[in-house]
Amino acid sequence: MRPRLPAWTATLTWKAACFIVVMCCSLAAALGALVHVEVTRQTVAAAREKTLAKLHDASQAYEAGEALPPESGLDPVGLPPQLRALAVSGYRGTVLADHRGRPTMWAAAPADGRALATVVDYEQSARTINGLDNAIIGSSVLAIGGTLLVGAFAVTRVTRRLHQTATVARQITQGDLDARVGDPRTKDPSRHQDEVATVAGALDTMAATLQAKLEGERRFTADVAHELRTPLTGLQAASELLPEGRPTELVRERVRTMRQLTEDLLEISRLDSGSEAVETDLHQLGRLAGRVVRASGTRTEVVVVRDAHVETDRRRLERVLGNLVANAHKHGREPVVLTVDGPVVTVRDHGDGFPDYLLAHGPQRFRTGGKSKGHGLGLTIAAGQAEAIGARLEFRRAEGGGALAVLSLPDA
Repeated sequence: MRPRLPAWTATLTWKAACFIVVMCCSLAAALGALVHVEVTRQTVAAAREKTLAKLHDASQAYEAGEALPPESGLDPVGLPPQLRALAVSGYRGTVLADHRGRPTMWAAAPADGRALATVVDYEQSARTINGLDNAIIGSSVLAIGGTLLVGAFAVTRVTRRLHQTATVARQITQGDLDARVGDPRTKDPSRHQDEVATVAGALDTMAATLQAKLEGERRFTADVAHELRTPLTGLQAASELLPEGRPTELVRERVRTMRQLTEDLLEISRLDSGSEAVETDLHQLGRLAGRVVRASGTRTEVVVVRDAHVETDRRRLERVLGNLVANAHKHGREPVVLTVDGPVVTVRDHGDGFPDYLLAHGPQRFRTGGKSKGHGLGLTIAAGQAEAIGARLEFRRAEGGGALAVLSLPDA
């Protein structure tokens, strides 16, 4: 298996720092190598010229029978063998070697079948080259450190703005359509915008457009529901005056369905607007669940594994549980079991289970799976009311088949 790198190595700051270090090190190594090679070449050339000039003086003194200059002689001790062989064969040459533990420059020339050689101390030149190398390394480290600091400051400014944009995007995803990045570069047309400002401006524009569309849809839904209330109320009153019979029952049933749909639309509109306050109090969860099942008039088994007290809005919680129980009976099959285990309430049926789209994306308005009848508003309201009271509602497939809704409440 490939080793997994830490999460921080995937950040833009880390990647930029690695890029800066690699580029600075490569540049410093290239420049340092060029400077080292050139300075060494010039230093060696100067030492070679100096040694050859001294060898020329020694050759003239040898030919004149005069005393040889200091550090010169015939086949002196320490003369490199390859240079001795070169001189004996009739050629002149130089070589850089160590003599008595110190770097020296040797020069040798032929002299009656022997090697006339001279030596020049190269230690000062070697020390100069070593000092230059150390200076190159030190300046490269300082340059890399300074570049890293400046680069980190510049990259951090960009990543901070990117993080802010991502945070606003997550807030919008969670339903806060008032969230905006508000990059100052997007507010002043005279300022040039970089790519981050362009993304921030596009996100703000998208959020404003989405908010306007959703607000228009919410107002339309609320207005339609309000307008339908009055004629439906009159229609229901008129249906009560009809003579008893099958046609009358059908009319009354359709009127009740229309009124329920209207009330659901109004409740969704209120949930979308967040206009209603949550009124919390301490409630015993097992007793409240039993009351919801009795009010539903369905054959639902209530199992209390571990009772708990929860601080919540009773009306909203009863609405959530009532919708879950009603959905289990309407779209599933009996037996339907409501289980209380501490602050967690589950509702399970033994039908075909929730459709795939609901498990993946949650309940959606006016969408139901399979051949089931309904408007998809019951679970939508349950999810909205659960979010309003700070609970978490999850939809799963039960082991052995059936649908399983899990409501997790904050424990008092």
